Amino acid sequence: MIKLIPLVLALALAGCASLEPAMPDPNPDVPLTWPTCNTGDRPAFAQQIGKCEAAQEIGKSGSVPGVTSRWQEFFVDDDLKVLIARALENNRDLRVAVLNVERAREIYGVQRSSRLPSVSGTVEMVRTGNTPRTESYSASVGITGFELDLFGRVRNLSDAALRQYFATEEARRAAQLSLIAEVANAWLTLAADRELLRVSQATLQTQESSFNLAQKRYELGAVSRLDFSQSRTVVETARADTARYEGQVARDTNALQLLVGAPIDAAKLPAGFGPQHVSGLLAIPEGLPSEVLLRRPDVRQAEELLRSSNANIGAARAAFFPSITLTGAVGTASNELSGLFKGGSFAWSFIPQINIPIFQAGKLNAQLGAAKAERDIALAQYEKSIQVGFREVADALALSRTLTAQQQAQEELLKAATEAHQLSEARYKAGRDSFLILLDAQRTLYSAQQALVTTRLAEQANRVALYKALGGGWKERG
Repeated sequence: MIKLIPLVLALALAGCASLEPAMPDPNPDVPLTWPTCNTGDRPAFAQQIGKCEAAQEIGKSGSVPGVTSRWQEFFVDDDLKVLIARALENNRDLRVAVLNVERAREIYGVQRSSRLPSVSGTVEMVRTGNTPRTESYSASVGITGFELDLFGRVRNLSDAALRQYFATEEARRAAQLSLIAEVANAWLTLAADRELLRVSQATLQTQESSFNLAQKRYELGAVSRLDFSQSRTVVETARADTARYEGQVARDTNALQLLVGAPIDAAKLPAGFGPQHVSGLLAIPEGLPSEVLLRRPDVRQAEELLRSSNANIGAARAAFFPSITLTGAVGTASNELSGLFKGGSFAWSFIPQINIPIFQAGKLNAQLGAAKAERDIALAQYEKSIQVGFREVADALALSRTLTAQQQAQEELLKAATEAHQLSEARYKAGRDSFLILLDAQRTLYSAQQALVTTRLAEQANRVALYKALGGGWKERG
């Protein structure tokens, strides 16, 4: 046995074999580039997939050039930047995510420590019997239960814990990215509702004046009761909208304050609502490959979980082979305390233990099968995360084009409705048109004002969605 000690130590120092299988190749089966090419009048998304010029193949590791995750470069409103920074500091959900990372790091530290022997010192006194009474004393330093990792079981478990730690870190990044997007969307919603409240208040004030005039004309018999009643419907509609938007503004403020995690100065709330107040999103660069999805934190998290599951297969395979556990100590022993450290009291012990799995009633096979199933599940989840990411980006890109056109159309509609209202009012005052025509123009103008705000909100929210879908935005190569 003594002759085997150098061989065992040499194996332990030289490293260990690894039974971890090769990482499986994911096959997310998504197009290489986004559906941003010109497809004429074919609106179907399925007709666009795969028809653009191919770029880089997705599924390979490596950095993506020209991509940035600095949210300060995406959002341009200074007040919004302040609120996002405060949310990243105070939000409780994000704080929990950070603490989860710290916990995963400590768990990995515990698992990693098992790859090195632990040394401990003991001091012992043993007293036996009464007549005669015997006593013995000992002091030693030694290693207890250190497993020689000949087949990589301990190392694979350590690697699995490390990948779990990395996955938790990516989950924190995903939580941070979601928080940034949620704060921006809450800011947008509050700005839009404030604008809608302003429109409804202005409409209510204008229509109340018109209604008072219509009431006087009705009392004089200049207008019918139908015209008078329909004039009142516009007033009450604006009054109801004003009350509704007041409640929504209060609710939006509370939601934004919850995301920030602290009271918000009223001066930091959005004062205006327009494209210039939210983001500086550039057009997507030509040829940006779908490989950019690999920088999304949720995709990275799924990849790390896949690697962790793959390492667990190596540990499950190693369980089929013998394991050697060493326990040893050196020190001094004596029957008298005064002679504990005198010459001739040296003592040592070396206890190797070999565990050979012979019959486990299918336990080891079941554990290996479970590890493989978990790896396959993680692989499917990794592929799905890529597919979901591609769909989110493709949807946001499709909406970015249609919403821009829709917003331009709504702006032109508002101009036309404003002009039509002015002409109808002038013709009504000149007695050339009935009050019903003026009333219809008023309703059209009010509806166009509301629709423009709603469309602008959707367009800006889609920019934020695209920022989040791409894992934090991008910028063109400089």
